[in-house]
Amino acid sequence: MRSPDLARAVDLPRSFTAWALAHGLQRTMIQRGARKGDLISRMVMDPALRLDPFPAYEELRGRGPISANGLISASVDHAVCNEVLRSDAFGTAGGQGELPGPLRWLHHKVIDPDTLGPVDPPSMLAVDPPLHTRYRKQVARAFTARKVGRMGDRVDEVATTLLDDLAGVDDFDLVDRYASLLPVAVIADLLGVPEADRGRLLALGNEAAVTLDPGLSWRQFRRAETALREMHTWFRGHVERISADPGDDLISQLVLLDGPDRLSPVELHQVGLLVLAAGFETTVNLIGNAVAMLDGHPDQLRWLRDNPDAWPNAVDEVLRHQSPVQLTLRIALRATEVAGKRFEPGHGILLYLGGANRDPQVFAEPATFDVTRANADQHIAFSAGVHYCLGASLARLETAVALRALYERFPDLHVAGRPERRGTRVLRGFERLPVSTRAGVVA
Repeated sequence: MRSPDLARAVDLPRSFTAWALAHGLQRTMIQRGARKGDLISRMVMDPALRLDPFPAYEELRGRGPISANGLISASVDHAVCNEVLRSDAFGTAGGQGELPGPLRWLHHKVIDPDTLGPVDPPSMLAVDPPLHTRYRKQVARAFTARKVGRMGDRVDEVATTLLDDLAGVDDFDLVDRYASLLPVAVIADLLGVPEADRGRLLALGNEAAVTLDPGLSWRQFRRAETALREMHTWFRGHVERISADPGDDLISQLVLLDGPDRLSPVELHQVGLLVLAAGFETTVNLIGNAVAMLDGHPDQLRWLRDNPDAWPNAVDEVLRHQSPVQLTLRIALRATEVAGKRFEPGHGILLYLGGANRDPQVFAEPATFDVTRANADQHIAFSAGVHYCLGASLARLETAVALRALYERFPDLHVAGRPERRGTRVLRGFERLPVSTRAGVVA
């Protein structure tokens, strides 16, 4: 048996080829475009625009419903994004859909199954119907309105326990001590993950999340690949334990499938790990973004304390104003037309959800944060169409409960220090969000 170090050395050329096809070629072209001043390229590569993408969204909006740079199209138009997301003329094209067919085939051949990420098939993020329909049908059973509604007590219990642990702690990192731990506990319960494994999986998930971004450097890719490999190794053992002693969790249900519904080992890994990661990534960012926004709008926070039934609408306004997922990619599956622009098969379009959710044609004064906004729920932060987020209702529930409980326990809570944004482009959230519960302290 090869040692782990020897195995990694032997697999290095394979790994480099996978990176070159999925990211390296793309990175070179994007960097070249950014140096020439192309806005779409700069939106991907410029660190300043990652931290604050909204001025670039407005510049792109000023160019019309759809912009293009010769390689790819992009839109921040709510109507265009909604149409493309719902259209069966567009899809994910099986992952790496922006690559020419032969290069896409080669990528699928060289990538190590033990390093498959969320945008690699057969992840639900990377496949279209009918395969996507098959996977989604099995997972959707765990996210029905009735089942999510019953999770409310569990979410409240987790929030209470975490806040009890913070009793007497004046200053802490909200992400580390609360925003990340709550959704991880809830999704871990759903998937039968032992409590002892949850912290490590959270850390690995954070390291692997960068694979959602386009044009990764070789170093970023290798770091994420290492995390993905460890997650797959853990999941393999998790499936073995559950197979020997199944419970009533989602993974047990997937393991016990039989007949045409039965998932292959690779399918089971990709479906299970995606649900695990997606189950906390969006909500962690959503809770952190909400606290940061409310800290800057104390009048609205006071209003919410007096009107606690409005917390769900406030969550939708955070989703709109600070979308946890800022962009997604779709590929034309056949010749079609959108907003007067012709799309040939294989042409991609970047849909900037964070920009579409500030479209003045839909939202009055879109840059203004307003928890009383009547149509806040018209955002597309959870996508739309067949890829609409399965866990959207759970994320909303978790965040509303988490915020209400947090401010009831710590009415003087405020940001105290310099927050640190995550360096990711697709996901928008905080790496660190230092807060204080002491009244009268000014950061």
